[in-house]
Amino acid sequence: MKNGLVRKLGRPVDPTLWDRRREEILDAAVKLFAKHGFTETDTQILANKLQVGKGTLYRYFPSKEDLFLAAVDRVMRQMRQTVDSRIADIVDPLERISVAIRTFLTFVSHNPDFVELLIQERAQFKDRKKPTYLEYREASLERWKSLYRDLIAHGQVRDIPVERITNVIGDLVYGTMFTNYFNGPRKSPEEQADDILDIVFQGILTDAGRRLWVRPTST
Repeated sequence: MKNGLVRKLGRPVDPTLWDRRREEILDAAVKLFAKHGFTETDTQILANKLQVGKGTLYRYFPSKEDLFLAAVDRVMRQMRQTVDSRIADIVDPLERISVAIRTFLTFVSHNPDFVELLIQERAQFKDRKKPTYLEYREASLERWKSLYRDLIAHGQVRDIPVERITNVIGDLVYGTMFTNYFNGPRKSPEEQADDILDIVFQGILTDAGRRLWVRPTST
């Protein structure tokens, strides 16, 4: 005894336990929500699967809605971490773009449950200001805009507003993700990435075609 306090003996507290348990819950929740949908998912089934009391779930997530939205956030967090880890050591900007697109399409093709949750979020929570995938997309825009500004400055990309570039490429990539989910992929993720990159980087018009093309005027 020291200073009137009795030291309690036992195993030291694991500071990572809370985070690890939270990730385990979210991992199981993603699969359950993807299979049954938000409305039909019973959190008791999730508690049973994890062999914990239902009260344990509510210590981590106060409601089913909180649990679902945290699961969607985890989907996007893992997606971004996967892409970031693949491009972290790539210096060439064009190669960074190429690898990012290939990694993204490969990741979502291997994790269809993740795409299902993004769709469910939009259907179930239309009152949200922005869906989670748009929040993450916008959060990473500035680094890509900066990359395109550098490419423009070095004469590798046409001098056009970088917002046009990021919007078009983002729409192509996310559109491919959702089209694959609904219709099934017609090609492998690598082939689809190559098609996107070829059309974006090379265009579809020859030099002769560009000379003949008349840009339509806005009405």
